[in-house]
Amino acid sequence: MAENRIYNFSAGPSMLPLEVLKKAQSQMLNYEESGMSVMEMSHRSKAYDAIITKTQERMRSILNIPDN
Repeated sequence: MAENRIYNFSAGPSMLPLEVLKKAQSQMLNYEESGMSVMEMSHRSKAYDAIITKTQERMRSILNIPDN
């Protein structure tokens, strides 16, 4: 499959590493062994809260955004 992939060098979205796509694929129906996809989770659930918290921490770190 990897040998048939198209490389997108244009502006905007580009090719993602195959391992990233495979991980997303494997978790599409069962995110982190929760028994459901992220799309089915309540935005008030502990699993979804963990996603948001981790994302905020990573964005603050990558973009050097202060806590305030």
